Amino acid sequence: MNKKAKESLENLGKDLVKKILAKKPPILDVPIRSLSNVNYDEKTQTLQLGEKTSERNFFNVSHSKKFLQTLEVAAVSKGLIEDNKNTSLRDVFYMIKRTIPNTKTNIVDEQTESDSAIEDLEAITGLSRELLHINAKASGMVSGKVIIEDLGDSIDWSKMGSGGWAIPSNVENITFKKVDANYVLYMEKDAVWQRLHQDKFWEKNKCIIISSQGQTTRGIRRLLQRLSQEYKLPIYVLADFDPWGFYIYSVIKYGSINLAHMSNEMTLTEARFLGITAEDIENYDLKKHLIAFKEVDIKRIKQLQNYDWFKDHKGWQNQFKKMLAMKAKAEIQALSSRGLSFISEKYLPEKIKKGEYLE
Repeated sequence: MNKKAKESLENLGKDLVKKILAKKPPILDVPIRSLSNVNYDEKTQTLQLGEKTSERNFFNVSHSKKFLQTLEVAAVSKGLIEDNKNTSLRDVFYMIKRTIPNTKTNIVDEQTESDSAIEDLEAITGLSRELLHINAKASGMVSGKVIIEDLGDSIDWSKMGSGGWAIPSNVENITFKKVDANYVLYMEKDAVWQRLHQDKFWEKNKCIIISSQGQTTRGIRRLLQRLSQEYKLPIYVLADFDPWGFYIYSVIKYGSINLAHMSNEMTLTEARFLGITAEDIENYDLKKHLIAFKEVDIKRIKQLQNYDWFKDHKGWQNQFKKMLAMKAKAEIQALSSRGLSFISEKYLPEKIKKGEYLE
């Protein structure tokens, strides 16, 4: 049993009971999880949640529903910890979804409400969702010469067939038995991972390859952080040459506004952006594969330009300016125009060997 998590939830409840017995309104002080309360810490190079909080008063009609949602999630979590069980975000939604007696109001109507309440509980207690015994569904895969132990099972990442090992949302209890790699290569695209896996890139180049099929999940970010911190492995990020690919890298390296309260467990300040870059468009003759910008792309790239962690970075500002000048973006798959295995046989090995990356 996680005694720290259980005690934290019990103290939260006891504090509310004290207020009620003292004939004071039960109030939760919830850290504000928005841009107005998120700061970029130059020392740690991560986004950090500020000290601003908002009161959630049970006797305030506009607060009462969210107040109840937070307590319901806390009760579910406490029960899970006591039973030493884990459940999914989806299960939590169904566990607390019911109509409040003598009303026509449900505690939650959509999963986004219970998910938000869980994140509020994380911010209030300082405990991660995983420590609260609540997990997301597995998303992403990994291959490499690594042997781990998970729930008593020995798992060899190099012998998981064509699909690789499915990465769970909670990787805290995984024990690394053997790690034979020089670096980790993370990519957003499943199709790119499949190509590298089929080409045995991880075996030929002595590395670990990881994909998340889009925006990086919390479990993958934590796994990357553990490999970086525990084994001092460089982390390379391979993403599209577009504002959204750049943003994926930003989240991995510096954290996100929504999860600023989890920055210490989620960020990878040593991460390196390997590609695709503006120079790659020139060097590998990819101009004919460019995709014209839409207004939303222009707006997003200008937002990135003004981020505190990018605005004084000459290398990144150069990428933003060149992208705006092109008024276009390119996907990783554009490299396939040079040959199906061009990315694994030439592009990646050469860029890593030459140290052609952005930090």
